[in-house]
Amino acid sequence: MFEHSKKYLSYILNPLELLRTKKVLQVNPTVAAQRIEPDEVKIFVYDYDVDKMSTAEFKKTSESLDFINTPGISWINVDGLRKTDVEAICAHYGIHYLITEDILSVGQRPKMDEIDGLVFCLLNMLYFNEKDSAVEIEQISIVLGKNFVISFQEDASKDVFNPLREKLKIQATKIRQQGADFLFYSLIDMIVDNYYVVMEKLGEKIEELEEDIIRNADTRSLAKINMLRKEMIVLKRSIAPVRELVNGILRSESELIETRTEKYFKDVYDHIIQANDLAENYRDMMMNLQDLYLSNVNLKMNEVMKVMAVVTCLLAPATVIGGVFGMNFESIPWLHNDYGFFIALCMMLLFPVLMIWIFRKRGWF
Repeated sequence: MFEHSKKYLSYILNPLELLRTKKVLQVNPTVAAQRIEPDEVKIFVYDYDVDKMSTAEFKKTSESLDFINTPGISWINVDGLRKTDVEAICAHYGIHYLITEDILSVGQRPKMDEIDGLVFCLLNMLYFNEKDSAVEIEQISIVLGKNFVISFQEDASKDVFNPLREKLKIQATKIRQQGADFLFYSLIDMIVDNYYVVMEKLGEKIEELEEDIIRNADTRSLAKINMLRKEMIVLKRSIAPVRELVNGILRSESELIETRTEKYFKDVYDHIIQANDLAENYRDMMMNLQDLYLSNVNLKMNEVMKVMAVVTCLLAPATVIGGVFGMNFESIPWLHNDYGFFIALCMMLLFPVLMIWIFRKRGWF
């Protein structure tokens, strides 16, 4: 009963928490995607080799279909997922319709596939919303082909690839010296590295909450704990499957991934294992915070009960003395004494003082 009360109280303190719960726990891959298609789709193409690099921006899908046979490496970044445009690009570049369905899906679990000679991976880019203290997710799909990489993003405003774009402008960088598989690795590596940025923000929120609970634990602290626990669920669900994804790439026998690039994917694998362990540590910290909150609440309650018990004990002698001398008997000692009232009053004060001295001596307070 008490646990249910706390849960409903947290919803009253933060009405959006209930909606967040439904969003976090909503999982049904059999339901058709309800994606809101953007008004426009922007396609950025970075075509490069060792000597030169060119960039282009297109708003029409047909203008971006000529990079399949270029002698260099082409990175085609599609910002905005519109069904007709995605299907047109996938059909032109020989991407299987099952992969196309995964690209257009919503809430898909991170995965890796190898179909028709192409390597496909789907994972989540994470962002931390400082205003709402919430982890936001953007699903991204990456397709590796011969001399090209295609990335599909939902929102162009949320991107972690700007450092990679800057590296492409510099001729002496390693990415300009390597093939498409190294570009494929670089995209995944930047997504994984950004997980640490999000976890660092969450770690700061957990530390602030811990200090707040130690100083003053109240019902709002419990609501914050529940909110952060939900964000940890989002984080865990996004990070944990990426380990299988990278492991699948390492086990792949695709000719598109050269042997010299495997060591870089092993490095990503190490990073994702460490990120997964860190997410587990944060989850344990959240459980400890909940225990700390309950301990502080119980401690406060014990302090209140202790004060009330002491006050009750101190008033008990006065109550007894007042009750004895208030009885309706004719023969009571000192009943008609001129100083009887003052003697009773002194006894009422003397006994509590004596009790306080005994309590202090025994270390009860």
